[in-house]
Amino acid sequence: MTDRSPAGPETMGVDPHRLDVLLRRIRLEVDHGPLPSAQVAVARGGRLVAFETWGDAGPDTRYILQSVGRSIVAGAVWKLIGDGLLDVSEQVAAIVPEFAPNGKEAVTVEQVLTHTAGFPFAPLGLAKALSRERRLAAFGRWRLDHPPGSRFQFHLTSAAWLIAEIVERRTGLTFAEYLRQRIAGPLGLTSLELGVPVDRQSGSVAPMTATDRSSDDQEADPWGPWYLSDPRVLAAGEPSHALVATAADVALYFQALEHSGLWKPEAVAEGTRIRLTEHPYGDRLYGGGSGRRTSMGLFVTVAGPDAGSNLPSTGSPALFGSAGAAYQLGFMDPETGLSFACLSNGYPLAGYDHSRRGTALLTNIANLAADLTH
Repeated sequence: MTDRSPAGPETMGVDPHRLDVLLRRIRLEVDHGPLPSAQVAVARGGRLVAFETWGDAGPDTRYILQSVGRSIVAGAVWKLIGDGLLDVSEQVAAIVPEFAPNGKEAVTVEQVLTHTAGFPFAPLGLAKALSRERRLAAFGRWRLDHPPGSRFQFHLTSAAWLIAEIVERRTGLTFAEYLRQRIAGPLGLTSLELGVPVDRQSGSVAPMTATDRSSDDQEADPWGPWYLSDPRVLAAGEPSHALVATAADVALYFQALEHSGLWKPEAVAEGTRIRLTEHPYGDRLYGGGSGRRTSMGLFVTVAGPDAGSNLPSTGSPALFGSAGAAYQLGFMDPETGLSFACLSNGYPLAGYDHSRRGTALLTNIANLAADLTH
């Protein structure tokens, strides 16, 4: 089980003055900025160093992780690899035969994990998401937008649904059960959950709140993260966006990858090895128009030489994790041993904040966090 007892910053090699600057910077966006609440955690050496919550939330409040959850999905896959249950060179159709139709036989697990599989916007509505039988039928109907391996384009939800099915085929457990029984449970990460029932969401999960709503009756744009404001969608449990947790448990999850013994070190090293460094093809949604390239491991982004995808440039090239719409971030720097999570329930109606201020906000927080041990 991950050590949850508090540790002083200096004891853990974290500069207390830099930490204070970071915490005050985030709190400023709640006290005098657009965020309704924020929760932040810093951990190192398997220990929690700082955990703070501001605004309309408490320390037990859980947040919808959005893309930050991809790092946790990645860890589940890395565990299968380390346990000898999965090889990324396998063809997906050999594991999930229902996926094969429409020329998808050649798609590999690695291509799914690196967002190069060729079906980035494959649809899966709520009704199909709630039924495994209907999900499998939808997998078969999906068509390729381009040849597998030819383009890097973030697969918004399609990849994670397929990963969840691969986990179930290889373990006999649904992804939610695997996460609970094999990862969250043994580590004592009690807030980490997928598929929160509708009747347990209120008071437990921070409600999504528009930071730029002009009137109480204005409808949220269904694009961006707003589909998750439907409690039924959150309960359906799309793995790469609908995970919920506290910032403390996200930061401690990253620590567990190195300190818990649940993962083989070589599997984590393989998962965080850079497989490609490219601009997301035509993808302004994830910063493809920012001039910065993105480096991909196995379902995580890696800082690499360019620190793309809103990862900090002040950490090491080995730093990995995921940013989430619109003001969220979770990462681990293997060279410094520092992990960080910043979560919020505030979102622009468009879902993503590509304004200069919004981009600078997340970049500034990321760089302050990665620089805490220097």
